Amino acid sequence: MANKILSVFIDESGDFGKYDPKSPYYYVSMVLHDQSVDISSEIENLEQRVSNYGFPHHAIHVGPIIRREKIYENELMENRKSLFNALFHFTRRAGIYYLCAKINKAECEDNELSYIAKISRAISDELKDHIDFFNSYDLIINYYDYGQSNLTKIITSVFTALFNHVELRKVQPADYKLFQVADLICTMELTKDKADKNALSNSEIEFFGSARDFKKNIYKQIEKKKLNK
Repeated sequence: MANKILSVFIDESGDFGKYDPKSPYYYVSMVLHDQSVDISSEIENLEQRVSNYGFPHHAIHVGPIIRREKIYENELMENRKSLFNALFHFTRRAGIYYLCAKINKAECEDNELSYIAKISRAISDELKDHIDFFNSYDLIINYYDYGQSNLTKIITSVFTALFNHVELRKVQPADYKLFQVADLICTMELTKDKADKNALSNSEIEFFGSARDFKKNIYKQIEKKKLNK
């Protein structure tokens, strides 16, 4: 019998810097794909759509799309929404799930070690809540871009402490659509927390509409992909 393999694509939103009330949370998203579930047609469709919009072999970055930053600064709203919707609908349709660990940096001592401890515990708690799911696999392969060295160490430490068969692989974001989904998840969880506080930015309101619109039209669909206990 072939081994059961789970791919886990990991991305983060936030940093290990000092607490800032404007961005108090740190998020770690984990997009889960059972490698026996074929999503190749969905990936090909997404790649074709993104290429048709003028971005061949492109890593979609959701935050800059919303804020019209970096490569998207000269793109019209219509084009930016097309890119977002391509990744959003891919996420809805693909046979994947996600988990998202979150900490409030205001609850930590304002130093790196405190953040490391809190984030490690938050990720560990998410994994333990679904321990039977993860233990049903023979191999867990974590994909991360090594964007933050501290998070790279945390991922390695937490997963190897809980599971026997774990690998960590470095990714190039443009090469893996599910890593881009992990970026989407972080941004959607952050936006949802802001929407709950009626604290959406002008860019977010322009892009999504009201907080109610965002939660009804976008987050409600994304939340369906969250792995149930």
